[in-house]
Amino acid sequence: MHAIVIDKPGGPEVLAWRQVPDPRPERGDVIIDVAASAVNRADVLQRQGLYSPPPGASPYPGLECSGVVAEVGADVEGFKPGDRVCALLTGGGYAERVAVPWQQVMRVPKGVDLVDAAGLPEVACTVWSNVFMTARLRKGETILVHGGASGIGTLAVQLAKAFGSHVVVTAGSAEKVARCLELGADEGIDYHAEDFSEKVRADVILDIIGGKYLARNVKALTTGGRLVVIGMQGGTRGELDLGALLAKRASVHGATLRARPVDEKGVIVRGVVDNVWPLLDAGAIRPVVHARVPMNDAARAHRLLESGEHVGKILLVG
Repeated sequence: MHAIVIDKPGGPEVLAWRQVPDPRPERGDVIIDVAASAVNRADVLQRQGLYSPPPGASPYPGLECSGVVAEVGADVEGFKPGDRVCALLTGGGYAERVAVPWQQVMRVPKGVDLVDAAGLPEVACTVWSNVFMTARLRKGETILVHGGASGIGTLAVQLAKAFGSHVVVTAGSAEKVARCLELGADEGIDYHAEDFSEKVRADVILDIIGGKYLARNVKALTTGGRLVVIGMQGGTRGELDLGALLAKRASVHGATLRARPVDEKGVIVRGVVDNVWPLLDAGAIRPVVHARVPMNDAARAHRLLESGEHVGKILLVG
């Protein structure tokens, strides 16, 4: 098979489409013929040498995919060759085939195109696990989603709105704010023009920025508010006013998804299938796809992601 190989850290030009050995199913594995994968910020960090795959993971980038089941290993439950699926991966999605534990595999929702489904696993699992499992967002509460036009943001907006929350987003332009409002956001803030901490009081904040926003995020929390930090685009360090945190009886959570054990990912995946997939089946929410790029031109897809011009997901089509 072919896969995108990273021989050395660097810019998008180091991504090479090359012949590599086919994956073989271990016990509990499903082999998927990949129809598409998707570009995530973690893939860019891996390419730059800043985010190595966990021990035992595929060395190829790609944290999600869609496709058709080709083989199943021993002890696989619920899947057979020919099933149309998408999957949460620890790596290896930028390839023609990938091996993944069956617990991380999901059937493609009804009415969702097989290629478009490649952009669902990472964002759906990230939003469900952080916003609903960790932060326990409830109907009627206000959520602030930073990066509302990102892949994670576009799904978070739709899902929070579907569950009856008041949704506020930050985004990098008036155009991106408008797109978020079209997806169901109630309010939008262009972070270049306004300080969100002066305008918003949120019960839950989903943050991809990190250190740069820490103090302002705490300021924007309500009493009993929950801040979930899932990214560090604005740095790894920030000053935390413990007095403000204690006075608000608020909490700060940090979370990653990639390195979690299979059993933990399986719990998240089941939650997504039970709670998110029915909304996709009904057409109440939808994947937001900015562009489809041939997988052997992954460098172009990475440049597009790094430009910040996209809204939603950038897919790599096999």
